[in-house]
Amino acid sequence: MRAAVLHTIGDDKLDFRDDVTVLGPGPGEVRLRVRAAGVCHSDLSALRGALPQPVPAVLGHEAAGDVIEVGDGVDDLAPGDRVAVNWLPACGVCTHCRRGEDHLCMTHVMAGYVIPRFAAGDLEIFGMAGCGSFAEEMVVPRAGAVKIDDDVPYEVAALVGCGVTTGVGAVINTARVRPGDSVVVIGCGGVGIAAIQGARLAGAAQIMAVDTVPARHEAARRFGATHTATPDELGDLQAAVVPEGFDHAFDVVAVPQTLRTAWTATRRGGQVVIVGAGRAEDTVEFSPFELLFEGKTIVPSLYGSADPHRDFPRLLALWRAGRLDIEGMISHRLRLDQAGAALAALGSGDVIRQVIVND
Repeated sequence: MRAAVLHTIGDDKLDFRDDVTVLGPGPGEVRLRVRAAGVCHSDLSALRGALPQPVPAVLGHEAAGDVIEVGDGVDDLAPGDRVAVNWLPACGVCTHCRRGEDHLCMTHVMAGYVIPRFAAGDLEIFGMAGCGSFAEEMVVPRAGAVKIDDDVPYEVAALVGCGVTTGVGAVINTARVRPGDSVVVIGCGGVGIAAIQGARLAGAAQIMAVDTVPARHEAARRFGATHTATPDELGDLQAAVVPEGFDHAFDVVAVPQTLRTAWTATRRGGQVVIVGAGRAEDTVEFSPFELLFEGKTIVPSLYGSADPHRDFPRLLALWRAGRLDIEGMISHRLRLDQAGAALAALGSGDVIRQVIVND
């Protein structure tokens, strides 16, 4: 089968090969034909070394497709079933799972760092986060495949598999935004646009979208933002819109400057939610004085604090009702051999989400 293989961290050139085979499925696993794969900024972060990734590797983790084969012990999925990929499946037995913190379970993801998912001759190839959706087929644990209705477009299901769940979940599950609250979202790519839609769904009264690329401001308003700003404009606009500061600030970019911007924009007693995956070596300083007297909380939102087997159907129900615009988030549809160009285009003004479609 065909797959895009990354051989060296930091090398923007992907190796498109037709001699790759998928390994498995083993017991408790599911083999999928990948029909659509979203191009997420985390894929670029893995390529550049901001997120750990053993190589050689097939990138990609936001996907949907059809079941081809199931391993021993999988009795609730069958070939032909349509599924969305849950890239952070819960094992069900670790301490986090027993506490009900399924979104913090790293069992299967960590296994993906040591267990290859593909091979090309004698070359063993890893899958990003144990997935690897920049390929025609992939294998995931049973918990990593969420069955969906046959009439859900693959592209819609793929975006629910990561970006939509991460953004909407940060607002609904993590921050629990209430009607009338004020929200600022920093970073208006796919996840940021999903967070804006989540704030609209939650009934936020003021939704400020912040991005360095002015071309993204119009898109943010289309999806529900009431105000837009560049980082340099945020202070003056905030003073006019919510002088006391926002109830919730969502940092989708997650670099030191944006986290500080989110902190400054949040009112005393408000909440800063870290949505993006920053670099491990980046640091931000806060004094004990400001942490105590500002009374703000900083909370992480890994994968939107989601339970995908619960949340994917909920998000698709909102999509069916016309309340969550997922098709409108798709900026470009591409072939698998355009994956490298898609990664290079991330951050440009006309990109919200790009989707690789395998016919």
